[in-house]
Amino acid sequence: MAVASISEKIYSLTGIIEKANQWKKERKKIVFTNGVFDLLHKGHIFSLTQAAKEGDVLVIGLNSDGSVRRLKGNSRPINDQDARALLLASLSMVDAVVIFEEDTPLKLITSILPNVLVKGGDYTIDEIAGAKEVISNGGKVVINPILDGFSTTAIIRAISK
Repeated sequence: MAVASISEKIYSLTGIIEKANQWKKERKKIVFTNGVFDLLHKGHIFSLTQAAKEGDVLVIGLNSDGSVRRLKGNSRPINDQDARALLLASLSMVDAVVIFEEDTPLKLITSILPNVLVKGGDYTIDEIAGAKEVISNGGKVVINPILDGFSTTAIIRAISK
């Protein structure tokens, strides 16, 4: 897959709304997950593979650089949003990547209303942005386990030693 075709998987908010509407007309089950994905690792691949199994197309909401700084501090992200988006778009299980500026992907989720909202970790449904909206639209929320021993923070600590 050439870089041009990979970058075509990266959408603006308007673009992903149009694409989601097209997928819905085609009766495709849209799965949405989100995150920072700063230093891509085995845990991310596991999580995204699990999410992709929930439907026909996988959309990733990617925190913008500003959003990451607000959530994780000024030393993050390590990779800028364009690099992170390109890496995610290059993965075979990913159909679309869209960068969001807010601290949570609520606006993005309510704009596309996926069939399945997937979050990794030990969240409860009440803690997941967009869960209530997806469920009230007839969708479902899936909480996938995290692969132990893999985290961006641990990688950064190991590099800095």
